[in-house]
Amino acid sequence: MVKQIAITGATGFIGRRLVMRHLEQGDVVRVLSRRSRDKAVLPNSVSFFQGDLNNSGMLKAFAEGADVLYHCAGEIADISRMEDVHVLGTRRLIEAASGRIGRWIQLSSTGAHGRQREGMITENTDLNPSGTYELTKVESDAQVKEASLQGAFQHVILRPSIVYGARMPNKSLYSLIAMIRRGWFFFIGQPGASANYIHVDNVIEALMLCGKLPQATEQVYNLSDHCELEHFVATIAGLLGVAVPHTRLPELPVRTLALLMGVIPRMPLTQARIDALTNHAIYSSKKIEFELGYRHPISMEDGLSDLVSYWQSKDQ
Repeated sequence: MVKQIAITGATGFIGRRLVMRHLEQGDVVRVLSRRSRDKAVLPNSVSFFQGDLNNSGMLKAFAEGADVLYHCAGEIADISRMEDVHVLGTRRLIEAASGRIGRWIQLSSTGAHGRQREGMITENTDLNPSGTYELTKVESDAQVKEASLQGAFQHVILRPSIVYGARMPNKSLYSLIAMIRRGWFFFIGQPGASANYIHVDNVIEALMLCGKLPQATEQVYNLSDHCELEHFVATIAGLLGVAVPHTRLPELPVRTLALLMGVIPRMPLTQARIDALTNHAIYSSKKIEFELGYRHPISMEDGLSDLVSYWQSKDQ
């Protein structure tokens, strides 16, 4: 059955792929974007609403009659805009969509659980956001849940870990690939740290299931793929055709050095990167697998192959 689909953030890394997937299914798609239509580079069959989350009148027209509304719009770089986009913008969209749509799919983040360092993180793990992005996303999620409980629409919240793939806006993995190729990478602390990533096409698959299956209603799902950091790094090294790194340094001296050198502009060794390389937490996808029958369409190995190939094509 053909569905009416509305997507915010539809010209972004995730949103664009979601648009194309629904068009492939034969659905009718409308999008909201701050970009002009000619810069959005989307098929002419897509209904285009140029604007942002401030225009209440446009938001009502955008939402009207949608079977599924995916809220993928977000601000990941400019801290000064996060409150307006994630909190105030979501509030305006909720007001516009209430009573006008069937189901709201909220794209959130496992960052809602805060800086977890070890253990298995599930949907039942307490929320403990710390940064501005995470705090405002959690508040956005809460608004959607409250509106749904009041009968405005059905809702599902999807919280992926770090989303990667060709053309990803987050440059951290590109930096990692470059360091491995140059022979500069080293491990920090105890072996067995966790690489928690999820390929963008896997996120699309999960979003589609959340929009389609009745048992997803009113649920929250975490989504992540996982392997030990040693395997993650060895896979990248193999794809690059370089030696697998084995150097390992103790965590405390590395953190102290990073602290002392933190005043240097663009210093690559930051506390956040050390956190990422010493994290032993695992984000479980068991709930979405059990309840919605989700399986990763793209394996970690295939996803990294895609990413490294893209990076190499741009690094020539």
